[in-house]
Amino acid sequence: MSQLWNLLLLQPMINGLLFLYQLLWKNFAFSIAILTVLVRLITLPLTLPQQRSAKVMQELEPKVAKIRKRYAKDRERQTKEIMKLYKEAGYNPMTGCLPLLIQFPIIIAFYQAIYRTLADNPLQMLSLAKYIYAPRLSQLIPLESRFLWLNLARPDPFYILPILVIVTTWLSQKIATPPSTDPQTASMNQMMQIYMPLMFGLLTMSWASGLAIYFVVTNLVSIIIQYFVNKYTTLGHKKLRKRR
Repeated sequence: MSQLWNLLLLQPMINGLLFLYQLLWKNFAFSIAILTVLVRLITLPLTLPQQRSAKVMQELEPKVAKIRKRYAKDRERQTKEIMKLYKEAGYNPMTGCLPLLIQFPIIIAFYQAIYRTLADNPLQMLSLAKYIYAPRLSQLIPLESRFLWLNLARPDPFYILPILVIVTTWLSQKIATPPSTDPQTASMNQMMQIYMPLMFGLLTMSWASGLAIYFVVTNLVSIIIQYFVNKYTTLGHKKLRKRR
């Protein structure tokens, strides 16, 4: 299983980082940023259903709330009417789950690739060598890990990147999470929008700053993609309502 993981995910990402590092004037921060964007674009067919689903649910939420209020004492009728509404809107509540599960291994592999490529001691460098395809890429090791005030293999000493991780994670969640008229759901969403950014911020205080760059870039890409998803999903629904 580990060999399959290395072959399909970890090795291509490590070699992709090294290839970009060679191409981008041996700037590893740029390599991380560009590969993050490329991975997000490649996985776009997996992420779009999830993001569209969130936007459609946002537009359906007021109607769902009315149904819940109207049939508060009849749970069976309530469920039936909500499912009918979902069917008419072409919304499947399970749409977002499978893409998220498929993305998760890719995120973990990217995390491991950055961590391994930023080898900063002889044992880690020796371990890294077995993942590299071409001898010319092996000659790049050790990598130049300095970027601005950062040593990309070490945590940010001034905590600037962890703060950026918190801010961009919060923005990403804010734009992707539909407002809910259900008090319990709204409260849970609000808690997640506070705790998740703080959790990632605290983690990146002790992680290599190269990983923090990955989180900041992937959050920014998510925000841009979600903006266009929200825009065009809303336009699509307006056109659909005009036709009706």
